[in-house]
Amino acid sequence: MTEITESQVHLRVSDGTSMAVFAARPVEKITAGVLVFQEAFGVNNHIKNICRRLAHEGYLAAAPELFHRTAPEGFAGAYDNFSVLKPHLDALTPETLMADVRAAFEWIQSSEGTGTDNIACVGFCMGGMVAFASNAALPIKGAVSFYGSRILSQFMPLAKDQKAPVLLIWGGKDKSSPPDKVKQLGDDLRAAGKDFINAEFSEAEHGFNCDERSSFHPASAEVAWGMTLAFLARHLGKTPPEFSPSHV
Repeated sequence: MTEITESQVHLRVSDGTSMAVFAARPVEKITAGVLVFQEAFGVNNHIKNICRRLAHEGYLAAAPELFHRTAPEGFAGAYDNFSVLKPHLDALTPETLMADVRAAFEWIQSSEGTGTDNIACVGFCMGGMVAFASNAALPIKGAVSFYGSRILSQFMPLAKDQKAPVLLIWGGKDKSSPPDKVKQLGDDLRAAGKDFINAEFSEAEHGFNCDERSSFHPASAEVAWGMTLAFLARHLGKTPPEFSPSHV
């Protein structure tokens, strides 16, 4: 397994605020980076583990704390208490989100030992929406959205603005992602001539990729993560991981 290091960095955002970013990177030479966008529960252990897993695959992975204007550094909400998160969610705006994303993107671009424009993004839940929005605003190489239901309720108009290929991963039992809305998003992307994949895991609920949530679905998570790694490798110029039918 590739040796990695971890760090907490602080970035100055264009509105003058300071944002913490959890970063994990391989010790070996880095040729690509991945922005990792949090769930509504913050840059918690699950999101940090995603960064670590990506670093083991050879990427510089960076997870910006998107609630930094309203929550203390290191904020992580409990999965069984959504009400605590609402003030932070309500305070987000498209403008401040994109300022945060751009700061993290530019940090990867200029990071010592990386210095690359070869950058993609992966987001989960709220972060799935951020990944989709980022793909409409920045010159990234690819975007992965895990159960980004806020795309369906708020950000469908951005379908026509997607710049890079996008992998959309949904849970078939996720009540926040109505099938008709998922289909409409696919239709809008197709009509706009965009490169996309709509992948539905029929037995999975919202949050199925997180092994710290009651909705964790190991079989779906394994295949979805394999798809994610193959997608990132394809669009970031790395050798795709070996795929074995026995893993399905």
